[in-house]
Amino acid sequence: MDEQPPGRRTGAPTIKDVAALAGVSYRTVSNVVNGHKYISEATRTKVEAAIAEIGYRPQLAARQLRSGRSKLLTLSVPFVSHPYFAQLAHAVVTEAEQFGYDVVIDETRGLLERELRVAAGFRTILTDGILFSPLTIDLERFEAERGATPLVLLGERFRSTRIDSVVVDNVRSSYDATRCLIESGRRTLGFLGDVKVGTIGAAPADLRIRGFQNALDEEGLTADPAHIVTVSRWDQSSPDGDYSREEGYERTTELIERMDGLDGLVCANDLLAIGALRAFREAGIRVPDDVAVVGWDNTAEAAFSAPSLTTISPDLHEIARLAIVAMLRRLDEPDAEPRTDHAPYSLVRRESTRSPRTD
Repeated sequence: MDEQPPGRRTGAPTIKDVAALAGVSYRTVSNVVNGHKYISEATRTKVEAAIAEIGYRPQLAARQLRSGRSKLLTLSVPFVSHPYFAQLAHAVVTEAEQFGYDVVIDETRGLLERELRVAAGFRTILTDGILFSPLTIDLERFEAERGATPLVLLGERFRSTRIDSVVVDNVRSSYDATRCLIESGRRTLGFLGDVKVGTIGAAPADLRIRGFQNALDEEGLTADPAHIVTVSRWDQSSPDGDYSREEGYERTTELIERMDGLDGLVCANDLLAIGALRAFREAGIRVPDDVAVVGWDNTAEAAFSAPSLTTISPDLHEIARLAIVAMLRRLDEPDAEPRTDHAPYSLVRRESTRSPRTD
C-alpha cells in the first residue's frame, strides 16, 4: 500500500498535518492560527499556505472556550423585514466586522416569550453579547428575567439604569421635524402614529408626539385633537405592524374627512408617511402644495416616493458602532457603570415639505 505524504491523511486534517506539511512544530501552527504577533512573516506565509492546501479548519469551539470569547454577537429585533430593522441589521453586521465579530440575527416578532428568551440570554446560543431592540417586554419583566449574558438595549422602549443602551433622541428629532413644517409656513398641523399608552410600540410614539407638541407650544400653536391620529395596536402576525404603509393609508383616508384646514402632517415613521402620500394623491390633495408631510427613519423608499419624502435620518452605522463599543466595554469591564449613548440624526429635506406655491 502506498504511503500517504505528510498532510494527506484521510479524514479531517489536524494541526499536526499542517505542521508536517509546513515543516514546523504544531505549536508554531497554533501561534499562527491564534494570531500571535511574534511570528516571522515567512513562517506565517508558509503555515497559511499549508492550511489552505489541506483545508484545515481550526477547532473554533475549543479556542473560544480557552479565550472566553466566541467572537459572535446576536442582534435581536422585532421584524427583520421591516425597512428600519433591515437597515439596522446591515449596519450592525458591517460595523461588527471592523471589530472582528460575526453577527447572528434573531427575530422576536414582538412575542413576549421570544423577548423573554432574549432577556435571559438565550442560554443555548454561544454568543458574547446581545444587542436588543425590544417591542413588548416591559422594564419590570425585563429586569426580573435578566440573564448573565451581556446585553445592550437599542431604542427607547424603556430605559434601565442597570443596562447599557444606545438611543436616538426621539423628542428632539420629532421637534425638528415639526419645526420644518412650521418654518415652511404651515400652521394647522397633525400627527399620524399615536399609540395608546400601555400597548405595544407606545414608548417611541409617546416621545415623538411629545416633540411634536413641544414645537407647537413654542410657536403658540394648538393641534386639533381630530388631527392626532391613533394607529392600531401592533399586529404581531404582520412584519410591519401598526407602523405600516397600509395603516398610514387607511388612517389618512379617514383623516381626510376631517382635515378642516390641515396643512402639515408629522408621521411617526416613513411607512406611515408613504401610506399617507398615497391617500392624499388618490383624494386629489396635493403634497406639498395643500399639505406638507414629514416622516422618520429615512428608509430607502423615502427618496423615491412621489413626492420624495422629507424625513428624520438616524445614523444607523453610528448606532451600530456605539452599541458594539458599549458591548466590548462591558465584556472588558463587567463592573463598569452602565451608560446611555446618544446617536446622531439629521433632517433630510425633500419635496414633501417644499414651501407652498404663492401663485
